[in-house]
Amino acid sequence: MAKRSKADPSTALPSREEVVSFITHAQGKVGKREIAQRFGIKGSDRIWLKQVLKDLEIEGIVDRRGKSVHKAGQLPPVVLADIVRRDRDGELIAVPTEWDEEHGAIPTIVIVTPRKPRPGMPVAGVGDRALLRVDPLKAGDIHRYAGRVTKIIAKKQAQVLGIFRALPEGGGRLIPVDKKARDQELQIRPGDEGEAQDGDLIAVSIVKHGRFGLPTAKVKERLGSIKSEKAISLIAIHAHSIPNEFPKAVLDEAAAAPHATLDGREDWRDLPLVTIDPPDAKDHDDAVHAVRDEDPNNAGGFIVTVAIADVAAYVRPGSAMDREAQERGNSVYFPDRVVPMLPERISNDLCSLRPHQPRPALAVRMVIGPDGRKVRHSFHRIMMRSAEKLSYSQAQAAIDGRPDEVTQPILEAILKPLWAAYECVKKARDIREPLFLDLPERKIVLKPDGTVDRVFVPERLEAHRLIEEFMILANVAAAEALEKAGSDLIYRVHDEPSLEKMRALSEVLASIGLKVPGQGPLKPELFNRILRSVEGSEHQLFINEVVLRSQSQAEYAAENYGHFGLNLRRYAHFTSPIRRYADLIVHRALIAALKLGKDGLPPTTTRAELIEVSAKISAAERRAMAAERETIDRLIAHFLSDRIGATFDGQISGVSKAGLFIKLNETGADGFVPAATIGNDYYRYDEATHSMRGEDTGETYRLGDKVEVRLVEAAPVAGALRFELLTKGRFTGKAGGGKKGAKRPSRSSRPGKAAPGRPPTRVKVKRRGRA
Repeated sequence: MAKRSKADPSTALPSREEVVSFITHAQGKVGKREIAQRFGIKGSDRIWLKQVLKDLEIEGIVDRRGKSVHKAGQLPPVVLADIVRRDRDGELIAVPTEWDEEHGAIPTIVIVTPRKPRPGMPVAGVGDRALLRVDPLKAGDIHRYAGRVTKIIAKKQAQVLGIFRALPEGGGRLIPVDKKARDQELQIRPGDEGEAQDGDLIAVSIVKHGRFGLPTAKVKERLGSIKSEKAISLIAIHAHSIPNEFPKAVLDEAAAAPHATLDGREDWRDLPLVTIDPPDAKDHDDAVHAVRDEDPNNAGGFIVTVAIADVAAYVRPGSAMDREAQERGNSVYFPDRVVPMLPERISNDLCSLRPHQPRPALAVRMVIGPDGRKVRHSFHRIMMRSAEKLSYSQAQAAIDGRPDEVTQPILEAILKPLWAAYECVKKARDIREPLFLDLPERKIVLKPDGTVDRVFVPERLEAHRLIEEFMILANVAAAEALEKAGSDLIYRVHDEPSLEKMRALSEVLASIGLKVPGQGPLKPELFNRILRSVEGSEHQLFINEVVLRSQSQAEYAAENYGHFGLNLRRYAHFTSPIRRYADLIVHRALIAALKLGKDGLPPTTTRAELIEVSAKISAAERRAMAAERETIDRLIAHFLSDRIGATFDGQISGVSKAGLFIKLNETGADGFVPAATIGNDYYRYDEATHSMRGEDTGETYRLGDKVEVRLVEAAPVAGALRFELLTKGRFTGKAGGGKKGAKRPSRSSRPGKAAPGRPPTRVKVKRRGRA
């Protein structure tokens, strides 16, 4: 039933049913603004509409993504899907990779193949996983869609990757690299090993699955030798199909690229910009400068300049380099190598802001008020010359009173004004209060032979925060400039946590006696209050990780719904075009919108194309993150493989029916304790308290508990570790509900338990999706 409007009592507000009907049948994007326009909702009645949409989301009637809403059960415009079969007409049929069964039957997608495919268009097949742009086949039909393939994420699993272990009599075994399949070895018969040598990374095809014995496989491709940890990243590169060799056309194009000239650029070569990067950085794509503002109307303010390598001058839309960069999406960083987005000629030479050498750049000059807020900004296409190349620790040491021969001459004129400007902008950052997570970032250092030397946590310096804050300011300025010009762009967006994740967080906090702060708008400040409440306690690291898990994943999108973690209304990646394709798009958009050259974003670029590119590079980013994480797991498993039997301190980082996940303090490595090997009782998983509790004794192990464990197995190829728990659990005095007086078998006789002096039984578990 319609409700009377408060703003205009003579008009009626729409009923909930009318709102849902509009969301269901409307074409294109639907958000609060579109609904308000459709029903003429104005003024204070918008508060009523916001509450209605929130109620509909809580009740599961609609789903929200950023500022857009759609009826629960409908697919978004771009969806990740698995191609499962062909229909009678030979058309490919796909289903969404993720689907909530509460929304009813899973929808089907008929993949539409153009009659004249354009060059480079992805060709999909049954078994592939792909990004699809979808539209209902009929208006209002939420069960059948037409889909167009925009990117193939993973080809069908016709091949299995693994390490070849040769047998003396010929043939061998394949040890799968997939952590979930590490106990499922494959047999390779004599004559089917091809050119594979012991220790090689190979791809095989399954020949047959027999009722008895191991499945049989045949070597299809030898991918490289895994004789040392230095080559371990090969596994992730091939497992995730990360392009790691540039086509000849791309290399030829890079080699032929001429140096940029002053033509059409402002000459800023006398401005003493400096680069501040990690000591092992090979490319330098950002430089900074700051000076006190001499304008009497901005007393106490600063002028901060951020200059970014002008990649758009060399990588033109539609070129071979451009197509390859979009396919890669971003550079991928491993401890032993980098798989770059652009050829070395571009990334490490022409676009790298090397000291004392002229380089083209796109710069933003920002006027900062005495309160730390940005007053205004302007973009410039320039020719610059970096005054010096500094490392974070080198710059920090100079500020702390320990300058060296490089930093001493520039300390007063360049470095101190930079730090003074940073102290100023910190005021605005502290008022804005972005999400502040204190999680140590571990780094692996390799020896010259490729073996792991050590794992350590680099010191977090003010120099790191200075560069981060200046880059955030520049990214915000880029988004604001493009919005003001009315230009479409690719935003960096981060949605607020979902209701489901907030409920899960509340449960975890309740398990250690904490509560989510009182009701109100969901803002980063709420999470910061939680983090401050555990600062200095035994739960500090654990709660930081739990809060991180509660957050949505940041992504790229042509639609702006803000950046929750940074607490910013608009944000776009602008500062790393050498290693991120999104930044290159933003550079081109700025060049076109501000008329800074003829090599900007083509005027024919549509919003639909930007939506497609956003989906592609978001998928590439997730692919890179998974590959980097898995490589770290494998390297640490190699590092610990000769320490079987050693004991370690750690913390319970996850609890499931199968057992306990443990994170080691020393290396940050993750491992598993099977439930069957815990204590002298039968342990049951308590989902509400995220704990394992003994039926008879009430002995409890819960999320966040500090424990001591013994390493009993390391599988370097899979990156898996298995531990034995040495620490006793908490005794609450309450049993978990076992039958009174029931006799339990002794520890040594229980299934899966190791009797003294005997190796523990291997327990196969399905690990959840975390590193």
